[in-house]
Amino acid sequence: MKSTSEFTLSARLAVASIAAVIVAAGITSRAIAAGDLVIRTVAVRNEDPAAAGKEAAAKLREAMGQTPLKAVIVSECFEDRDNKAALLAALSSSLPKEIIFGAATYGSFTQKGCTDFDSVCLMGLGGEGISVNAQLARELGTAKLTVDKDKELIAERLHKAGASLANSLGRTDRDRLLLVLADAHSPKNQFLMEGLQLVLGNSFPITGGCANKNAGQTFVYFRGELHDDSAVAIMLSGDFRAALAGRQANVNDLVISTARDAAKEVLKSASGEPVAVFAFNCAGRRSKLKKYEDELQAIQDSLGKQTELFGCYCAGEMGPVDDPQQRAKALCGGAGWHVMFTVITKN
Repeated sequence: MKSTSEFTLSARLAVASIAAVIVAAGITSRAIAAGDLVIRTVAVRNEDPAAAGKEAAAKLREAMGQTPLKAVIVSECFEDRDNKAALLAALSSSLPKEIIFGAATYGSFTQKGCTDFDSVCLMGLGGEGISVNAQLARELGTAKLTVDKDKELIAERLHKAGASLANSLGRTDRDRLLLVLADAHSPKNQFLMEGLQLVLGNSFPITGGCANKNAGQTFVYFRGELHDDSAVAIMLSGDFRAALAGRQANVNDLVISTARDAAKEVLKSASGEPVAVFAFNCAGRRSKLKKYEDELQAIQDSLGKQTELFGCYCAGEMGPVDDPQQRAKALCGGAGWHVMFTVITKN
């Protein structure tokens, strides 16, 4: 299997020219230089998904104040499609449906604590200093394939899907960060990343996570609707910066220490005033913890407790891959057992 760096120019163009099933959400109003950037997070736990959605939406609107929302990122952990649909319907009845994006996860964490089953976490993005361009790739054709038996076919299809997604985004000189939410659990997520990088290049900042891989849970959300075997790409552009760091571990003490170290590293490498932090974390890492809260406390030891934090537990993460045995060919990749931090800062 060829790596991304080994593709010839003609192969890159051939892959990029093959269109996947792409649906565009379009671009919110263009970011204004030196415009304000407002990012808020809320989390709700309730066995009733409709009630949880209504409460979370109300809390987010209150947290955003007078700032109109440009995107709402959802991490939710309800069982089965009907409950997930009820949650999305409740969110869409209170928030603009066309700006709701997200994924089914194994739970979430914010500065206020950790959640797992029967919970939803929202991050709201708004202000004149940010624009959002979201695209969906449907029918990836890999959900029922396994890497053990179908590695080459998975790689081919996800390279094409990633390239098609990236091409559909368009580019501006103010693009700062790509969020990816996909039904492509590790190690499939690496192939999707390689496809994106065929178009975006190896140095563009990309972060994100893969949907819960358990049967009946593998949904991503685009414009308030459920999709499986799909991937969402959300380009964030504007007058801000993004710094990234990633670490891997699968033993209790190392899960805690790597979270602390990665959070410290990302904050140290950031320039400007921290506005918010994305943390895409491996559900496998969480399963190794004696107490979920220990990892969050380690993160707060480095980040503090004031910066908005949107964390979710995934089935594969995208960001800087921590592999001491292999020199990274790109700034970001797809992996498992990682926590991937991205800090957004303003000048």
